Amino acid sequence: MEFSSLAGATTGRSLVLFEEGAAKPGMAAVREAVGPSIAGGDAAGTEVFETLGVAVVDAPPEQVMQAAGSEAIIAVEPERIVYALELAEAPHAANGHALLPAGPPLGATEAVPVPPFMPAAAPAPAGRSADYLRGYRDAVMHLTDDLAGAAAADAGTLAAIAAIDETQATWGLQATKVVNCCRTGAKIRVAVLDTGFDLQHPDFAGRTIKSKSFVPGEAVQDGHGHGTHCIGTALGRKCPPKGRPRYGVAHQGEVYAGKVLSNAGSGSDTGILAGIEWAIANKCAVVSMSLGAPTQPGQPFSQVYERVALRAQAKGTLIVAAAGNDSSRPGTTRPVSHPANCPSIMAVAALDSNLGVAFFSNRGINPNGGQIDIAAPGVNVFSSWPMPTRYRRLQGTSMATPHVAGIAALYAEADPNARGAALWQALVGGAQRMPIAAVDVGAGLVQAP
Repeated sequence: MEFSSLAGATTGRSLVLFEEGAAKPGMAAVREAVGPSIAGGDAAGTEVFETLGVAVVDAPPEQVMQAAGSEAIIAVEPERIVYALELAEAPHAANGHALLPAGPPLGATEAVPVPPFMPAAAPAPAGRSADYLRGYRDAVMHLTDDLAGAAAADAGTLAAIAAIDETQATWGLQATKVVNCCRTGAKIRVAVLDTGFDLQHPDFAGRTIKSKSFVPGEAVQDGHGHGTHCIGTALGRKCPPKGRPRYGVAHQGEVYAGKVLSNAGSGSDTGILAGIEWAIANKCAVVSMSLGAPTQPGQPFSQVYERVALRAQAKGTLIVAAAGNDSSRPGTTRPVSHPANCPSIMAVAALDSNLGVAFFSNRGINPNGGQIDIAAPGVNVFSSWPMPTRYRRLQGTSMATPHVAGIAALYAEADPNARGAALWQALVGGAQRMPIAAVDVGAGLVQAP
């Protein structure tokens, strides 16, 4: 059994990871170690997620470690506090349009297409193992790094600006070629685990929406706004009211809004794990998590979340998460945040409208886990916001993540066999390669099928 002392704010409780199907004997060992009054099935602060094979125990890890003799227990970790990963509101002009980064003159009102940096690799066959998947990702990253120097010499490519005209659709939907895709996400369930959702938002009238709060004492209704913005990008309306661009990727996807962060924008591992189990039980093809906690160079990834992600993939659910906003480029780059730093959770970096790495986007620094897997638009992102504001522009890897989640729904609609690891393969295989190091953008810019 492994004990992990992870950096960051914690709650004083413990996460216990069990072998597959061994939750009951594992909990028996925990009760013997810490006492039935603390770890009993009905004890306050103790929850067992049998589908995930994880328990949250109201006792510190040092105490729970007394159950180390049990073969049913794989690892014990402190329960972390996590946060919505969002920066300040993106700057905008009086007309509500984004103030985009400076670049070459556009010369026309039409959006400049995303440059074909290099051909996309064909997706690997479905049904591969997690080890194969990680090897496939590493090979793509190595190839991208080898070619980055040559591609960077093309000044025209570097200067290209993606999708500046947002009259019809946001720049992010144009850069990812969502606007050219015939898929809608119909019948695909996407769970967004965040601060909840504005259930009365008029842009979602008539849509299939399932919701549940995992924050004690708070309803699903979004009192923060972050969750409503993320849901809008992943699943928002195709044709908003006149004068507003299309901002939603999978506009016919089924919305599963799980409130795992409070109206103050914070939460704990308990709520997140409960949300993941809820999403799996409801057969969601995708779980989008624009949340996390900072990590330190050299810090290991969570064994609990890594095993949860693998078990989710085995049940047909892919987890994508924000890589984090702790960097201050060009001077400082920080490692990928928890839980996106787990190898089997797809870590999403943020790009600006010049297709450069956003100044805040974290980097794949830690060698054992913690890679960037893919990149998406994350600056000046227009999307839904709780009423009466209705819309707002934000920036962050939080805004990049739902682009990937929505596009994953399009791939899932296109191929009923693209689930779990196979869906991961489709996303990285279809990504637009970029003249930027893979430690910053992974396989490249996510593209619609």
